[in-house]
Amino acid sequence: MRLEVVQVPVTDVDTAKSFYTDRLGFALDHDVEYIPGMRVVQLTPPGSAASIVIGTGMTGMLPGSLEGLQLVVPDMASARAELLARGAEISAVQDLGGVAFAYFSDPDGNRWVIQEATQPAGREASQQA
Repeated sequence: MRLEVVQVPVTDVDTAKSFYTDRLGFALDHDVEYIPGMRVVQLTPPGSAASIVIGTGMTGMLPGSLEGLQLVVPDMASARAELLARGAEISAVQDLGGVAFAYFSDPDGNRWVIQEATQPAGREASQQA
């Protein structure tokens, strides 16, 4: 099993779509209305195997109620600089025990985390041997 799609509840689909594509650089996979009242917009972060879906008629979650989705990046400084240059509002970087994190919210208040990738414990020592 693979987790490939996560629903993100939003108020205004077009505003959210613009935020995720323009500010964050997510690819627009599709934007379709399967049946009247059910619009599905699928977006994929750069380099990700998983996507998000925003739209209408799909979920009972309240817009802005999602929190803690994590985007993992190889280099926090460059990822944060790129997002800031695109107009996204990203928090300052926090070092939480040797792991760097930054935070942002979409226009509805859904809260996201950016984490700098780290090697699993013990891997550095085994690679140096």
